[in-house]
Amino acid sequence: MAVSPCLSANDQKKHWWVSNRKLVEKYVKDARCLMATQEQSEMASALNLLDAALALSPRFEIALELKARCLLYLRRFKDVADMLQDYIPSIKISSDDSASLSSDNSSQPLSRERVNLRPPNSQDPSFKCFSVSDLKKKVMAGMSKNCDKEGQWRYLVLGQACCQLGLMEDAMVLLQTGKRLASAAFRRESICRSDDSFSLPTTITTSDISSAATTPPSTPPRNPTSLSEFQIISHLLSHIKFLLRRRTAAIAALDAGLYSEAIRHFSKIVDGRRLAPQGFLAECYMHRASAYKASGRIAESISDCNKTLALDPTCIQALDTRASLLETIRCLPDCLHDLEHLKLLFNSILRDRKLPGPVWKRHNVRYREIPGKLCALTTKIQQLKQRVASGETANVDYYALIGLRRGCSRSELERAHLLLCLRHKPDKATNFIDSCEFADERDVDSVKDRAKMSALLLYRLLQKGYSSVMSTIMDEEAAEKRRKKATVQVPQTQNSSSNLDPESTLAYSVNSSNASDCDGRVNPSENETTTSSTNAFQGVFCRDLAAVGNLLSQVGFNHPLPMKYEALSC
Repeated sequence: MAVSPCLSANDQKKHWWVSNRKLVEKYVKDARCLMATQEQSEMASALNLLDAALALSPRFEIALELKARCLLYLRRFKDVADMLQDYIPSIKISSDDSASLSSDNSSQPLSRERVNLRPPNSQDPSFKCFSVSDLKKKVMAGMSKNCDKEGQWRYLVLGQACCQLGLMEDAMVLLQTGKRLASAAFRRESICRSDDSFSLPTTITTSDISSAATTPPSTPPRNPTSLSEFQIISHLLSHIKFLLRRRTAAIAALDAGLYSEAIRHFSKIVDGRRLAPQGFLAECYMHRASAYKASGRIAESISDCNKTLALDPTCIQALDTRASLLETIRCLPDCLHDLEHLKLLFNSILRDRKLPGPVWKRHNVRYREIPGKLCALTTKIQQLKQRVASGETANVDYYALIGLRRGCSRSELERAHLLLCLRHKPDKATNFIDSCEFADERDVDSVKDRAKMSALLLYRLLQKGYSSVMSTIMDEEAAEKRRKKATVQVPQTQNSSSNLDPESTLAYSVNSSNASDCDGRVNPSENETTTSSTNAFQGVFCRDLAAVGNLLSQVGFNHPLPMKYEALSC
């Protein structure tokens, strides 16, 4: 009997669907067995099997969960975030805001649910139209669709990945949401159970224990969410909250102008015993650089900018801050280098029409601000090039770089230079990497290279500043010695002239007086007038040198002393 073509087609379609389903289940089963070994190579093989299963069935929930957990075990946190980026709260908020802005700017008519709360003639941009359905979606945040067990793993796995990527607020929200969903599911299950069937808490059941006792080690437990995972999540949540509290306190102190307090809080974060994520540390270093800059510690601020750029080479704020610091101390060539780098970064952003990095990465600027910043940056680069052409490159303010006042002493310079060398020595430039937890271990070598290069440039600048300031201090000390020597030579000259031979002086004075008596027959009235006008000393001739020196010092040097002598027999 002949078979109709439609029946044969349905049978073939059914057979194709059943075969694919069996193949997907086989891939998932083999992947479970490989993941149970907890070995790196086996995990990579399991990931390949799960990719093959998802190629046949892209929406298969178990395969998605196993793939996310496998990526998390392999520390491929960026892949986890890219896979589940629709569940990251910050991306949801930014997309909702951009959608609202685009809807406000568009000329399409409002939907039936969109309500306008402002009068027709109002132009205040602070009031916006909103949709009741959008508000409901934003509040529920996927809980209405994923309130069962199958949706819990998204929040837990993505929360751990976000923590490793430095998205601490998103990680806290996701982990708390996952725990809340897990506890709600457990309450629903406990209500449905009877007293005799009620057993262990949370996600571990007696079937899991029995299966774990009877099955070989190659077979994983039925429920992937174990008690140990919830313990890990609880510890991770406490650590996230601790870091966020410290960062909040540091930013509050920075905003209040308490720069030393802000530096202390940020130093506790970056120098802590427990490792912190790479992105979070880069953000803390950038904030501490701002605190150092506000407190006038330029070398420390440049060092923190170097660390930020070593961890995140596309940090726009770090490049801008370091360029402004170098311009402050009039180190114009290095400042121009940073501004040119920033200009290339802006041009690449405009070319790609997006900010650098993945979608979930945070930036301190928005895309629509880039064209205006690029125009201002181009003008500033031209001005700095004119200043360099006019010869301002040799006028570097090394006093501000080292943190000293002009006219400081040699001891102050040596103390400040010693402290800066101990802090910014190139051999210690990579010590901060020990307290950093990298999202990708392949980035460690590149981060070390960037940190060493920038630290070497800063160290050379400090050495050049030390030699320049030291030469200035030595010149000032030499000038001071010359002044002291000149002031000492004047009394020595006076003393040498006062130590002349008194007998020769007296003989000269006697001869001059005799010559005046013999040659000039002076009138007695004129003699009296002359005697009264001059300070003549009457005394006796003696050989007392001290008395003669006293008389000479009263009149002055190199002047004859008018005296009257009376010869007496000794």
